[in-house]
Amino acid sequence: MSIQPDNRFVDTTPWTDDADLSALERAEMDASVARLMWRKFRRHKLALVSGLFLAFCYLILPVAGFIAPYTPNERNAEHIYAPPQSINLWHEGSFIGPFVYETTGTADLVNFRWVYDTDTSNPRKIEYFCKGETYHLFAVIPSDTHLFCAPDGATVFLWGSDRLGRDVFSRILYGAQLSLTVGLIGITVSFVLGIFFGSLAGYFGGKTDWLVNRAIEILRSLPELPLWLALSAAVPSNWGPVSVFFIISIILGILDWPGLARAVRSKFLSLREEEYVKAAEMMGASPARVIRKHLLPNFMSHLIASATLSIPAMILGETALSFLGLGLRAPAVSWGVMLNDAQNLASIEIYWWTAIPMLPIIVVVLAFNFLGDGLRASLDPYKS
Repeated sequence: MSIQPDNRFVDTTPWTDDADLSALERAEMDASVARLMWRKFRRHKLALVSGLFLAFCYLILPVAGFIAPYTPNERNAEHIYAPPQSINLWHEGSFIGPFVYETTGTADLVNFRWVYDTDTSNPRKIEYFCKGETYHLFAVIPSDTHLFCAPDGATVFLWGSDRLGRDVFSRILYGAQLSLTVGLIGITVSFVLGIFFGSLAGYFGGKTDWLVNRAIEILRSLPELPLWLALSAAVPSNWGPVSVFFIISIILGILDWPGLARAVRSKFLSLREEEYVKAAEMMGASPARVIRKHLLPNFMSHLIASATLSIPAMILGETALSFLGLGLRAPAVSWGVMLNDAQNLASIEIYWWTAIPMLPIIVVVLAFNFLGDGLRASLDPYKS
């Protein structure tokens, strides 16, 4: 660059046409499918935030016992139906760090309710990395260290306590381990059955298609809730919580596969006439290979989006069964089991915090729906 007398800047480098001005455009056109999908997905801000939130929820499941100040069935008989406590930082104008005030409960025999008085003169600092009741990290490693604990003589009921004096916040964290996992197991069963029968019906057609369609129609014609109740009631009452959990997951998966099977069948009916499928068959590929290598990959975006949108239905199904007392039962802890304890409307009116387990259900179901919408739009990046 040179400066001219009139203060103009002039480039003295000789001009050449070697520069490839289309390189930038070509780099955009040569982007991989995964990169295009990520670009389209991150534009869906609600789906991106929902995905991060759900990833965080599933990451804390193995260490829920470490985060929770109490174990799920740890009782405090002196604090039944204790209201939510606030975490304070300032006391009488001075900063002393996170602390709680000691509360004392008394029975109001006139209104038949528990009343709690707070002693605001004596702040009690919260303890960190403290010893408490034993739990299991990653379901196998025993530990008794908690992230935070209540100081001696006080309690830390962030979201109150229930009718047995158990911490609602801790039980919600432990309940997430079952309520969020039941959807994954159920959707696995549903997808295995739906893809298997839908592939057979769509690829082979004929009598196979007729039989699968009749089975789907029979299952779809049955009333859903009574069928859930009948299958759940057939589970022996002497089975342990873990066995009941897996049976409930399998039941939800078995009842959910017809919808996916129909979608797979309709897609296969159109894809099996494509030239690349005919070429694979003429080259001697077996039906299993054609389905696995050529048909399913072209349908994978819809399958992933369907899985994301089906998990909330599994979570709501488990919650409904447990709420009615036909799903998971105590001492197992899930969000549905916790809501089962809040069936009394009179108790909810007085002790409103016993209905707090509804909030994580609503938030998680909405997050899955938002994530499913974003995935459905981004998994087909070439669709305009």
